[in-house]
Amino acid sequence: MILNLSLRIRIFLLFAGLAGGALAALIGGLWLGYRRQAMPETLDGFVQGGVVAAFVILGLVTWIWYLFDVNVAKPIDTLAGALRARAHADVTGEMDAAIAQYLGDLAPAATAAALSLSETRNALAEAVARETIRLTDEKTRLEALLSDVPVGVLLCSGDHALAFYNGTAVDLIGAGRAAPGLDRRLFDYLREGPIMLAHQRLIATQDPDAASDLLCTTLNGDRVLSARMRLLASDRATRPGYVLTLRDVTADLASHARREALLTEVFDRVRRPAANLSTLIAAIPPGAAAPGPLDRALREEVAGLAAAVTDLTRRHDEGRSDNGPLAMTRASDLLDGLRARMEGDGLVVEGEAAELLLHCNGFEVIALLSGLAEAMGRAGLARAFRVSVAEDGTGALIRLTWDGGALPMAQLEDWLSAPLEPGVTDVPRRAVLASLATEIWPESAGQGGHSLCLPIPQARRVVRRPAPIARAVVYDFDLLSKARNEKVQDARLEDLTYVVFDTETTGLLPGQGDEIVQIAAVRIVNGRRVEGEVFDTLVNPRRPIPLSSTEVHGITEAMVQDAPFVEEVAARFHKFAEGAVLIAHNAPFDMEFLRRMEPALGLRFDHPVFDTVLLSAVIYGQHEVHSLDALTHRLGITIPEEARHTAIGDTVATADAFLKLMPMLQGRGLATFGDVLTEVRRHGRLLKDLN
Repeated sequence: MILNLSLRIRIFLLFAGLAGGALAALIGGLWLGYRRQAMPETLDGFVQGGVVAAFVILGLVTWIWYLFDVNVAKPIDTLAGALRARAHADVTGEMDAAIAQYLGDLAPAATAAALSLSETRNALAEAVARETIRLTDEKTRLEALLSDVPVGVLLCSGDHALAFYNGTAVDLIGAGRAAPGLDRRLFDYLREGPIMLAHQRLIATQDPDAASDLLCTTLNGDRVLSARMRLLASDRATRPGYVLTLRDVTADLASHARREALLTEVFDRVRRPAANLSTLIAAIPPGAAAPGPLDRALREEVAGLAAAVTDLTRRHDEGRSDNGPLAMTRASDLLDGLRARMEGDGLVVEGEAAELLLHCNGFEVIALLSGLAEAMGRAGLARAFRVSVAEDGTGALIRLTWDGGALPMAQLEDWLSAPLEPGVTDVPRRAVLASLATEIWPESAGQGGHSLCLPIPQARRVVRRPAPIARAVVYDFDLLSKARNEKVQDARLEDLTYVVFDTETTGLLPGQGDEIVQIAAVRIVNGRRVEGEVFDTLVNPRRPIPLSSTEVHGITEAMVQDAPFVEEVAARFHKFAEGAVLIAHNAPFDMEFLRRMEPALGLRFDHPVFDTVLLSAVIYGQHEVHSLDALTHRLGITIPEEARHTAIGDTVATADAFLKLMPMLQGRGLATFGDVLTEVRRHGRLLKDLN
């Protein structure tokens, strides 16, 4: 039991026992002397002498204890904390030997040990650095490759927790909800039925190369995703993880539904007039003319059938144009490719193109126009051409102009029936026009010139490219084999997910109407801070921000005027922190602002909580200063001046401090959340524990 007490308390108990023993010996000696003397009149003298001696003994023992506590016990605690910081938290700053100046050679020996440890680490780091650089380069290339893949890629553990996701996956499954995060359940974003069945089906096959195609939807049902699942190799007895690739087929399914509806309507609208025509024709005797009423009926049915076919053809062409697999092609690129192709055929070309993006298959358009120009050259119509691409309403118009004779329409029709790429494909040139739902025609260009006109139905102007969106991949492959424990109390510190947060407020009195003006948070998963998973937002407090508060955090009323209200932000933060342990520096202050919102939100902030003030007290003792500045200074963490007293700046500093405190706690044998909580509660006089 006594081993669980701190060093200073044990030393205090030692001196208290020494003082108690000395007083007991004094009282016993005086009592024995009085009994032997057997003179009642000397009792007062014995009592007075005993009292004086007792005060002298207590004073002497207290004085010696105080000197021992200040010069021995407290320096030992401080020295132990400094050594743990260097042993477990990778702090490299030089130790102050003056903190243990009365401990003989202990402080120099500890300094030498810390220096030797630092030199060993440096040597090891240099030995690993070369290989690390190579691996880092390969990792960067892999991340760049995966971040740009046009499909969403997810890696999930056997219990369906995310261990990897790329930027496309964020767009596909994070729309309208909190963005995906490491170690979060996949079923927070996708409906679980098809995924669970596919996972079980692949496990049952016992074929490591098997893959399963499936169709799944987002939780809110606004997207339908085509997915392929493949199991990951695993040598463990646990359920294997899997890789899931996702592609949005919502538009494809809608297009398919429209086509099916159109086909149904085609059969319905054509079948009835055709049946009526068959009946009417069967009523006419062979070789006889149709009577007047029957003739009118035939004409009406034929006209109706022709109108239906025309309307259905138009709608079919519109649908094909809207949903075809056409990319956006820059007009200048198309012109450059066309010039190269025509010049390769011995033609002379000059041209100009507007700043447009054309919705077309650039290769097919180039093949069509260059093929027609080459045919005109062989026919002797022209060898020199001018090409222009100009805006035309909502689309664009491509003109191929020459000086010379006109191109007969019959000749153009023959050339359009020829293969688009002779020797490569038998697809006729006319198919390009069909895919674009357009036509091509010759017309006069004035002053002896003629031109071919090819409209592109869809185009848009080129605008300045927006700022690139960060599409980094986020991963931690250790999560694939992470052991999970449902009880937080029994969970190891490195197995827990943490959300470190901080708030900036209008003042220090939440009970008197002060409100949050900024809240920021970061996630720590598997013992590391996830760079891409950050919560940071201003909050409209619906009340003035005092100048004294603005001077601290720099947030003005103008900055929060268009910010969301605290109810919306608190609900989003609750989702961001779901399933995590909350960490803050002086947590009772920040948690009071959140917990007073619980009735309005219908949510409870009942997360487990760690306070870095109390964790610092566990490592360094209660006698030290435990402000954020003091803690980060002891741990060798630098907070940029411009980031201090901003929610995100203080949050990142607190997170980095916790990551350094965690191995120091483990070094003291505090391996689980419950172990740390038990130790923290011994420092309750500093701050109230919120668990």
